[in-house]
Amino acid sequence: MRLHRLDITAFGPFGTPQTVDFDELSAAGLFLLHGPTGAGKTSVLDAVCYALYGAVPGARQTGGGQGVTLRSDHAAPGTRTEVTLELTVAGRRLRITRQPPWERPKKRGTGTTVDKAQTWLAEHDPVSGTWKDLSRSHQEIGEEITQLLGMSREQFCQVVLLPQGDFARFLRADAEARGRLLGRLFDTRRFAEVEKRLAERRRGTESRVRDGDADLLADAHRMQQAAGGAMELPDLTPGDPGLADAVLSAAAVARSTAREQLTIAHCRLAAAESARAAASLTLDETRERDRLQRRFAEARER
Repeated sequence: MRLHRLDITAFGPFGTPQTVDFDELSAAGLFLLHGPTGAGKTSVLDAVCYALYGAVPGARQTGGGQGVTLRSDHAAPGTRTEVTLELTVAGRRLRITRQPPWERPKKRGTGTTVDKAQTWLAEHDPVSGTWKDLSRSHQEIGEEITQLLGMSREQFCQVVLLPQGDFARFLRADAEARGRLLGRLFDTRRFAEVEKRLAERRRGTESRVRDGDADLLADAHRMQQAAGGAMELPDLTPGDPGLADAVLSAAAVARSTAREQLTIAHCRLAAAESARAAASLTLDETRERDRLQRRFAEARER
């Protein structure tokens, strides 16, 4: 958003028409709005806020929000309060004119009457160089400006306008309120959408991990039964961090133990086979000796 020109009539302390040319002020870069207390610094900011939203910052919003108290006490009775703001927002140059309710003397007879608030929104046509009227509806203009700026009046006053130290309100706001405000200011909807998709993918991945962990635990229980209870399983449930590593570690220990037992069994088998071979040799020798002894005995009997 870029402000170009502000015209004020009978508003706040300004009884006569005043013009603020922001283009001229900002030609050299930054500019400072300064002056003694009561000079109208805050009223200039109020006029900008009123032109945009039809209301001034909260603490100074009185008169039921109708803008009656915005009228200058120094204005002539026949001069109506009016604020006109020219600005460029979202690539469009707009002009907003607002007149708050005005209690004026009756044209006929005595007493006073109240004219209703008026609002105009126009857009500049760069081709023809003219202004095109867009709307005179308070609601339509309010919705259009809020959509273009991406902020409500309260958010605008907290973050952009910041008069009279109101920035402290933003600093004191809770994290959720600041998050909503900054999200609208910097249009983080696309990041929120990415975050949502990542969260959905995370939930899907967690579900697949839990299913995989359940299958892994089932296999681990079967290995434990095959190992005769020698395998110690971790006290974890599907989805717990480190379950797969713990099961694999337990399986590695069980495999190492099984290999040791297999090696011992092979050694025992080799020893048994060696003993069997020795016993078989002894048996053969004994049988041969017995045969020879029988033949010797038979020969002596003859």
